[in-house]
Amino acid sequence: MTLNRRDFLKALPLAYCSAAYGDTLKKTKKPNILVVLVDDMGYSDLGCYGSEISTPNIDRLAEEGVRFRKFYNTARCCPTRASLLTGQYQHSVGMGWMTASDLGTDAYQGELNDECITIAEGLKPAGYTSYMLGKWHVTFHENMSKDGDKSSWPLQRGFDHFYGHLTGGGSYYNTPTMTKDNKRIELKDGEYLTDRVAEEAVDYIDNHFEEKAADPMFMYLAFYAPHRPLQVPDKYLQKYQGKYMIGWDELRKRRFKKQKEIGLFDETYKLSPRDPRVPAWKDIPNNKKKLWDKRMAAYAGQIECMDYNLGMVLNKLKEKGELDNTLIMFLSDNGACAESAGKGNIETIGKPGDKESYKINWANASDTPFRKYKKDTYEGGICTPLIVRWPGKVSGKGGYTDEYGHVIDILPTCLDVGEAVYPSKHKGNPINKPDGTSLMPAFKGGSMPRRPLYWEHEANRAVRYGKWKLVSPGQNKKPYAGQWYLYDIEKDPCELNDLSEKFPKLKKKMIELWDSWAKKNGVYPLDNSGWRPKIKKSVR
Repeated sequence: MTLNRRDFLKALPLAYCSAAYGDTLKKTKKPNILVVLVDDMGYSDLGCYGSEISTPNIDRLAEEGVRFRKFYNTARCCPTRASLLTGQYQHSVGMGWMTASDLGTDAYQGELNDECITIAEGLKPAGYTSYMLGKWHVTFHENMSKDGDKSSWPLQRGFDHFYGHLTGGGSYYNTPTMTKDNKRIELKDGEYLTDRVAEEAVDYIDNHFEEKAADPMFMYLAFYAPHRPLQVPDKYLQKYQGKYMIGWDELRKRRFKKQKEIGLFDETYKLSPRDPRVPAWKDIPNNKKKLWDKRMAAYAGQIECMDYNLGMVLNKLKEKGELDNTLIMFLSDNGACAESAGKGNIETIGKPGDKESYKINWANASDTPFRKYKKDTYEGGICTPLIVRWPGKVSGKGGYTDEYGHVIDILPTCLDVGEAVYPSKHKGNPINKPDGTSLMPAFKGGSMPRRPLYWEHEANRAVRYGKWKLVSPGQNKKPYAGQWYLYDIEKDPCELNDLSEKFPKLKKKMIELWDSWAKKNGVYPLDNSGWRPKIKKSVR
């Protein structure tokens, strides 16, 4: 039997997991950089962060690198991607909300503005060739069409090659806005998005080190998984079917127990109560439990499939002798997604065309031990795993760090590692200085500078300064601003004990801090009026 290249790649054993990393390192002038971003994954969904889901490749990264207990995103897909790429808070680069609308102010224009650079643009003068794969989602909706303004497409923002989708997704088999470089393409019948993105990444790595072996590589690999809908090949889904008949209450307990056993958490962490909107598993009718089990099985399968495909990418770097010369950072764009979608048809879950989600019930378990979800500024919405591997450069192999950072720190870190200078102008335009700072001190076992971190999304607000965190959930009516709650995030990392009445002066000071940041970044007026305008015409 003759195997084509794609079948051959799929037949490869996961050598990254099963073999030692004793490859002979081909030194380049500078290290390669691989940033892996996954979509809507909860804090506890990886084996190395407490999960029962099989993630051997990611777990190996953790074993040979360092895990952050607290690393932060912006709580939503577009804003996180904007901040990660530019090193600035999302409002200052035009992505205060989503790509779906231009809300009429500089902070909410719905795509990257000209007052920033991307990581790729920053690394280019330092000799890097840059590749972007997967979900882009920082271009205004109307400009995603094949005839739209391409000024905010990946190649126009510094990347040398792109394979992926411009929009937020919607399907793993018929993904809209699929693009290669600047040309619109489509997935072939039966092709699965996670597989194809990894296969293209493998090809890019192959070609890069054949044709540009002396040049360092930057790769931004943004998987759509495990974002809804629950579509996944049967072999992954079937592996997990039946395993979640234990229910979400027991799953949360087991994950929390494992998190303590592996040293991720100590006794300061207390498991947050089950979300009051989620019924106890024992109260779910028996004839509905198999449906709930299959939802979570499909979600788990999406994560294992992503891990398998990441393993192929890592294995290719190893084959090229470049794995140990590559800084790898793995994280999620926000917390677990509690959105409800689909018709609840047990026969079609996992299949192409199905729109099902795993809903708030399982999202509550995914974010163990934290409260809340994607879009919220409680830890469940903004706290992500960050795994960093770079042999000889990252200390604390196999351990954890209590230093915390934010996605605004990714660009400064990449430029620091790549010995690139952040410019004052780009293409003739003055650009803002990055809000973030390099994470290298934390990678080396040192301390990050003391600084406040800020959040706002759909009127959900927060500021963290040292051990103190102030949180305000957005309201559904104007002026949308909600009450503020104060937490000692070191003694109460799951935000269960509001201290705002005990420390009113501190609360007032932190509100003033947040307000000053909001005015500087064009955050006002707050808006939590929902998805508007409704998009009537899809973009392909």
